[in-house]
Amino acid sequence: MIYDKISNLDLYAGLSEGLKLGLEYLRSVDPNIEKGVYHLSPAVRAIVSEYDTKPENEYGYEAHRDYIDIQYLLSGTERICSLPLEYLRQTKAYNGDIDAAFYTEADMKPQESIIGNGYFAIYFPQDGHMPGLCAGGSGAVKKVVVKVKC
Repeated sequence: MIYDKISNLDLYAGLSEGLKLGLEYLRSVDPNIEKGVYHLSPAVRAIVSEYDTKPENEYGYEAHRDYIDIQYLLSGTERICSLPLEYLRQTKAYNGDIDAAFYTEADMKPQESIIGNGYFAIYFPQDGHMPGLCAGGSGAVKKVVVKVKC
C-alpha cells in the first residue's frame, strides 16, 4: 500500500508504465468529469463514481488479483481501512468477473487512511482494503479509481 499527496506522484511513476499512466491521469483529470469508465490503455482504466460515505462497508474488505487500485477523490473525504491479506479472513471467494474476493478482520486493528484533500492511496493484490467509509460524518464524494493490470 502507498498513501501520499498528489504532489508527490512523480515518486511512484517508476514502479510500472501502467501506474505511471494512471498517476499522470490523476494529475490532469477534470473535477467536473462525468461518472463512467474511461479506458486509458488496454491495461489501465479509470472509474469515476459518486456516492455518500457510510460508517460501515457492507462488503467488508476487498482484494484484487489482476488489478492494482489507485484511489483518489475529486471532492469530499473518505476513510479507507487496510490490512495485509494474512490478517484477514475470507468471507466470499474470489470472483474473476469482478476481480475481487471479500474479507473480514481477524483480530488485528486496521491501518486507516483519509483520502481527499490531495491525498491518494494505491492498493496492491496483497492489500485488503475497505473503502467508502465516513471520515467524521457521512458525506458525498466524487471518486476516481484507476485500475492498473498487474
